[in-house]
Amino acid sequence: MSHAHSAVAETAHHESAEETRRPWTVLGVMLMAQLMVILDVSVVNVALPSIGTALDFTSGDYQWTVSAYVLLSGGLLLLGGRLADLLDRRTMFLTGLTLFTTASLVSATASSAAALILSRGAQGAGAAMLTPAALSIIMSTYAGRQRATALAIWGTIGSLGIALGVLFGGVLTTGFGWRSIFFVNIPIGIMAGAQTLRRVQRGERAPGAVRRLDLPGAATLVTGLLSLVYAIEGTRTHGWSSAHTLIAFTAAAALLAAFAVIERIVPSPLVPPHTWRVRSLISASAVMAVITGAVVGVIFLSSLFLQTVSGSSAIVTGLQFLPLAGSITAGAMVASHLLGKVSPKTMMVVGLVVVAAGALMLASMDRNPGYVTDVLPGFVLMGLGVGPMFVAISVAAMAGIPAEHSGLASGVMMTGHEVGAALGVATLTAVAGDLTTRAGLLDSFPHVFQVVAIAMVALAGFAAIAVPRQPAGAAGHGAGHHGGHRGH
Repeated sequence: MSHAHSAVAETAHHESAEETRRPWTVLGVMLMAQLMVILDVSVVNVALPSIGTALDFTSGDYQWTVSAYVLLSGGLLLLGGRLADLLDRRTMFLTGLTLFTTASLVSATASSAAALILSRGAQGAGAAMLTPAALSIIMSTYAGRQRATALAIWGTIGSLGIALGVLFGGVLTTGFGWRSIFFVNIPIGIMAGAQTLRRVQRGERAPGAVRRLDLPGAATLVTGLLSLVYAIEGTRTHGWSSAHTLIAFTAAAALLAAFAVIERIVPSPLVPPHTWRVRSLISASAVMAVITGAVVGVIFLSSLFLQTVSGSSAIVTGLQFLPLAGSITAGAMVASHLLGKVSPKTMMVVGLVVVAAGALMLASMDRNPGYVTDVLPGFVLMGLGVGPMFVAISVAAMAGIPAEHSGLASGVMMTGHEVGAALGVATLTAVAGDLTTRAGLLDSFPHVFQVVAIAMVALAGFAAIAVPRQPAGAAGHGAGHHGGHRGH
């Protein structure tokens, strides 16, 4: 780390001159595709009642429509990160984009719950290839302050997209029907693909790349995570101590343990051993998992609350999330300007405390809640805390990562994002209990937000201890200056 910082200091003039010659068009194309991926985490939330009616959903189909996407994208992100490092990152980006766009078309034309859930899983697999390749392209294209700015914007998209997904889902579902939330991805995917071919140069493929892929590790990781979410989801109907639940948790533990063993014995593990020793990456990714789980879980449950308890329509529910999206944007903008003065670690701790305060406000609502008096203040406060979190996490996680490992590192970080989303929805749903009635939601809502507040305070303590302190202003230096030369 100190060597990387000294190298950057010695070449600061050289990098500064180069930065002025790097257009932002590559970043714009990568963000276009990534926003589409992030939106699909939450875009279906508001549309779920309409989808369920059209496709005759069972109770389990609702959660798996969300979980299939985030689990496949999260479980395969590490493999996607390795593919981005070993193979041509532009080719991997385009492959993932093609799969995601094609699966969006299948989702839009699905005629059964099974078809939709399977196509949502395929969307997740495409996202797992697209996301680390996109961040790897950004890391190899920009250096110094431009890289810091790019990472800050990337982090903002990650947090803002989750909230905007609910808004867009409500607008599209009300105006054009639920199938439009998937159809809209097709022109965006085609446009992003065309611009990538034009703007991003082909990279190099590592010798013997295919033989170095850890497919058994990827398989045990994905099946282990699927089993874990299945176990958590099953606690609502079977309870925590039932044989069904214990068997599911045991299967999940066995599969994840098998993943750990495989990583120790294969010649080219999915996650090289040295990766687990990069404290900034692992600690920031852990924070990413918990905060994303909280945010996605809160949005999932709040969309049900606003429609069932407050009687809001799909489009009104989407609009009611707009202040949350706006406050996330405001918080992220402030954090981006403070990167040179405040360390990412400090931003994380302060952001988590603010999120906890917002959760406590939402936990204190009475039995006759109003949106303006009871929901809106908590939304705004949580958003102001969440915005800086994603900026700080993105910068802290990628600090000290060389360009040739940036795909893997981004895969680790975004695995936290996607797996956290799946576990957050499953866990908070299990905590809530009855989500089908107004009385059940009124009873569970305060309890859920008390749990969120406690988790955020605990996570702030973890971040204060585990995340290494980086000097304010060191955000752009992570991968060293060589990476900026690639692709030009």
